[in-house]
Amino acid sequence: MGKRPSWTALAGLVTSSVMTSPLLAAPPESLPAAQLDWRPWGEDRPAGALCRGRYVMPDYRLAPPPTGRVASEADSGQYGADGETLLSGEVVLRRADTQLEAPRVRLPASRERVFADGPVALRDRNLLVRGEAAEFSLDSDDASIDTAHYVAHEQRLRGDAVRLARVAEDRYRLTEASFTTCEPGSDLWRLVGNDILLDRRRGYGTATHARLEMGKVPVFYWPWVRFPLDDRRQTGFLWPTLGFSGDSLDYAQPFYWNIAANQDATLTPRWISNRGLLMGAEYRYLLPSDAGTLEGAYIADDRQAGEEASAGSALENGDARWYIDARHAGRFDPRTRYQLRYGAASDGAYFDDFGLTFGEQDTDSLARLARLDYRGDVWRLEAKAQGYQKLEDPLDEGDKPFYRLPSLTANARWRQDSGFYQEWGSNLTYFWRDIEGDENGLYDFAGGQRAIPIREAANGSRLRLTPATGWRFDDTWGFLEPRLALAHIAYDLDYGERDTDRPEGPSQTVPVASLDGGLVFERDLALGGDDFRQTLEPRLNYAYVPARDQSDFPDFDTKERAFSWNQLWSPYRFTGGDRVGDLNRFSYGTESRLLEDASGRERLSLGVGQAVYFEDRTIDLGGDPDTLPSEQNFPRFYDATRDRSPWVTRLDWRVSDHWRTRWEWLYDDHLSRTERTSLGLQYRADAGHVLNLGYNWELEGFSPAEDEEDVRSYDREDYDLSFALKATSRLDVIGRVLYDNTNDRMLEQLAGVQWNDCCYGLQLVWREWIDDEDTANTIDDDTTDRGFFLRFVFKGLGGVGGDADTHFREAIPGYQSTAFGRP
Repeated sequence: MGKRPSWTALAGLVTSSVMTSPLLAAPPESLPAAQLDWRPWGEDRPAGALCRGRYVMPDYRLAPPPTGRVASEADSGQYGADGETLLSGEVVLRRADTQLEAPRVRLPASRERVFADGPVALRDRNLLVRGEAAEFSLDSDDASIDTAHYVAHEQRLRGDAVRLARVAEDRYRLTEASFTTCEPGSDLWRLVGNDILLDRRRGYGTATHARLEMGKVPVFYWPWVRFPLDDRRQTGFLWPTLGFSGDSLDYAQPFYWNIAANQDATLTPRWISNRGLLMGAEYRYLLPSDAGTLEGAYIADDRQAGEEASAGSALENGDARWYIDARHAGRFDPRTRYQLRYGAASDGAYFDDFGLTFGEQDTDSLARLARLDYRGDVWRLEAKAQGYQKLEDPLDEGDKPFYRLPSLTANARWRQDSGFYQEWGSNLTYFWRDIEGDENGLYDFAGGQRAIPIREAANGSRLRLTPATGWRFDDTWGFLEPRLALAHIAYDLDYGERDTDRPEGPSQTVPVASLDGGLVFERDLALGGDDFRQTLEPRLNYAYVPARDQSDFPDFDTKERAFSWNQLWSPYRFTGGDRVGDLNRFSYGTESRLLEDASGRERLSLGVGQAVYFEDRTIDLGGDPDTLPSEQNFPRFYDATRDRSPWVTRLDWRVSDHWRTRWEWLYDDHLSRTERTSLGLQYRADAGHVLNLGYNWELEGFSPAEDEEDVRSYDREDYDLSFALKATSRLDVIGRVLYDNTNDRMLEQLAGVQWNDCCYGLQLVWREWIDDEDTANTIDDDTTDRGFFLRFVFKGLGGVGGDADTHFREAIPGYQSTAFGRP
């Protein structure tokens, strides 16, 4: 088993060891919580509250005065000969929404400004500022306070400053000041700057010569920084990310640009020490009926492109590498929509080298699409051009995808009150791909020669018509539906230089007949003091599709379906449009459901069914009706000639509001063996706890695959355990183990914690997983990857590290991570 270098996704915290004079800003010590309008929670504490209290602004002490006037209250007043007024005792002045409280206030004869000796308290619309001395204007918004301590109640932020000045309505300038969203008494983090400007109207603040302190220890420095005061989007630098892999340093510094209310962009210079400078960008826009995204990245000189390339790759050191992905979607009217997308990369290994994420969310292709879609009451029309770039390096010619240039679809359905209906389905597609090969389809790859199968060697058009008619009777006690469809397929093919005697215009029409019916029996049932309705729903289905020669047909987009519960009731054995599988089958089964009378919710569903085949299934991807698979390939030969399907049993049981189990079992009663089984048990608590237990077994060859690299050469058995524990309102513990019992190895291991406190959040997760290198038939070339993920969020300031929540939710079904929003 191969090994890759471990990598780490961390955000950089840089400690400045040189504290020059601009960095020596020293805010005053904070006041006790009681003086900052802080009220601890009592019995009224909300469930899940992270903070130990909240800020509560008391009522104004004076009623609002008339516009332009000042209301006052004081214990005593003195009037000087020059017109100066001196108020003392408990002095309260109010002008509009601004209220000043102080033991001593002086008003000069001009009555333009007020001077107050402390301790003073200045209040202004959910804002409190306390200080030693203050002055403010009576005819403007100007005010200043020395040795200030401030609280913004709604934003839950506070801080201290040597001097605080209100320079305009809702704009404050702070000198040698601090800023934090931590509750009073906590110094877990704070931003300290020489000059801080808070603009409450615009929702952001700026600071010069700013340092981030954790526990009053400096850990990061900015010459200038912009930070949000609320949840509005703000232009500015985001937190950097720092990664390590072997001896390589990977540093990215995103910059967010809030262009307009409906537009934004993120520019991300990224320095990778052993490769060079990679420039990345993302632009987003939202219009009244349209929206789109444009993203990409470019590195002019990848110094390590050739050294890490796969054998046979054309990559060389110094190559320029890039990718672009443009998406746009909108509508012309409520029934007519369109979608555009174009993705491309310089090479198939780009995302392997630059796009690896903690969640290993592989990018194995980039889509190209132009689609116009109309949905009417009767007709549905679609026109599209579609393709994608397959990201492999080197790319096997046989793995190149077909493009649809274009694909035109017209479908319709009519229904009469008598139960009869008619359907029309049609599609015309031109398939194209650029492949290299000689007249025999041979090409060089990986030091040897491979061949393009003749059925994949042509470009050309395909017309598929699928008209159908039927009658549907549906009542509370049962249903019956006979249906007859035709599948007409016609081609116009071009084999180019390929030497073949296959016709260029093959066509075929195949009837598809089915009869589906079932009954519904109901009875009332009382269980555990609750009333239920139990159903028994037997169902019969017959499908007949004759074998028609399709051996001259190409294979543009067709795959064979694996057997399942749904296949018991479907006459179609293939996806795509190139094959119509022959079938003479009778299916029978029954399902029982348990429904709550009070809510109508389904508590239990149990189904059992099997199919009987009256004829062998001769049509496979080869399309020859006279040839069965070789007996040496027993799984495929047995599937084609068996006279009955495995028994299919499935169970979905909501044991309670918290427990749920699902089970599916495919059992071959002829060979007395299990072909596939899966069992899942889930527990979800109201508090947020999640537990998932899973077991999966699948027989070798059960899932059809034409490519030898995708055919497993062993039975697969694995166990899956995942959980998320809400240990407290602040602490989550998550974990997952996926064990391959067949090969005695761990496919994935994940363990982590999430801490969500009043003013910060932390995610710390370790993961190790197996990459099968796209070859399911062997484990010899599998590699092991490891990741260590750290995310730290300073609420109200920003966060360190990327977002891996999507992967955590996929790895642990039912888990909802706590959002690290503002406190």
